[in-house]
Amino acid sequence: MRASLAQMSYPLASARNMALLVQLRWTAVIGQLLTIWIADHWLGVELPLPQLVAAPVLLAFINLSTMVMGREREGYSYMELLGALMLDVLALGWQLYFSGGTTNPFTFLFLLQIVIGAVLLPPSWSWIVAAVAALAVAFLSFAYEPLGLPPHHAGQPMRIYLWGSLICFLLIAALLVFFVIRIDRNRRSSDAALAALRQQAAEEHHIVRMGLLASGAAHELGTPMATMSVILGDWRSHPAIAGNRDLSGELDEMQTELQRCKAILSGILLSAGEARGENPSVTNLNSFLGAIAGEWSDRSGGAVYMTNLIEQDRPIVSDPALRQVIGNIIDNGLEVSPGFVGMVARVAEGDLILDFTDRGPGFSPDMLETFGRPYHSTKGRAGGGLGLFLVVNVVRKLGGRVEVGNPLEGGALVRLVIPMRALAYDGKRRR
Repeated sequence: MRASLAQMSYPLASARNMALLVQLRWTAVIGQLLTIWIADHWLGVELPLPQLVAAPVLLAFINLSTMVMGREREGYSYMELLGALMLDVLALGWQLYFSGGTTNPFTFLFLLQIVIGAVLLPPSWSWIVAAVAALAVAFLSFAYEPLGLPPHHAGQPMRIYLWGSLICFLLIAALLVFFVIRIDRNRRSSDAALAALRQQAAEEHHIVRMGLLASGAAHELGTPMATMSVILGDWRSHPAIAGNRDLSGELDEMQTELQRCKAILSGILLSAGEARGENPSVTNLNSFLGAIAGEWSDRSGGAVYMTNLIEQDRPIVSDPALRQVIGNIIDNGLEVSPGFVGMVARVAEGDLILDFTDRGPGFSPDMLETFGRPYHSTKGRAGGGLGLFLVVNVVRKLGGRVEVGNPLEGGALVRLVIPMRALAYDGKRRR
């Protein structure tokens, strides 16, 4: 779904369009050689064979060079596409000069180049193709080498011209239908990719706004919570409270919950990137997942079950955002299936795969289609769907993906696939 910066420096679908131009040029090479052979051996027309054969040979060499050098290319600029079209226009003009100029019915092949230029290039660039083709036709109307027709055709030149015009028309029609349809298919694919990029940009804009809101709230709440912690400490040392076991116990409980709130706010700031990288928390994969599953199992009264299929434990950097993502999935599962949420962890082909299942009603068809989009939820409340929206985007930031479905045995399945390289600790500071 994500396009690299290198890909975005080229027009969308430019690589596929260049491949179509190469295919069109191969068609031209074969067609030109076949036409030269028919005119020379079958019709008996006297042709300057070295000059005419030189053009398709050159085009074939350029095609091979483009195919070899283009293997590592991610795209082509408009200038390169224009250059490829100009090469075809000049090659056609060269051949027509030595085969009758505009008296040759294959002059209409210039129209094919103009149409393809109008489809592939921006308007200002496509006019260049049209202008060069028009100049070539104007030149060939007055300067050309006439065809040496054999005696049995010299008396009826119009007959050969009409047959050539018919063949040229059929050829242009077939090529336009074939190549323009494929070019239009590339354009539609490019439009779909562009729409996906715009959707991703909008989603990331939502993430930035929510991140700023969460970070701002964490900063604002930090001061009153620090004040409350000081006040609770003073109360605990007060003689009237210190001698009362019930009040002391309640203060201890309040202090514990306050520390938990402060830890949550610290996690929000850490996930926003404000404290990350200074003292990275290094742990093991099994410990990281086991701690999350254990915490949620305690909260749910044992409703969360984890099956660990990881064969080889490895050190990772504890990612607070991933911890929150896993918590969101488990929390959503407990809402529809309070008695059971299963979590299966395994590593396969360099990816950490986490499967979460529940015994709820499963995802509706609409939810499966809109999964991960903000404000799309089955809970029917304002702001619903933001948890799953964050799940999709956090996992995507880690280079992974989220898959959802409804297993045959019932319930819902959410699968996280995360590259281990995004979590692995190599002994150096991360991020």
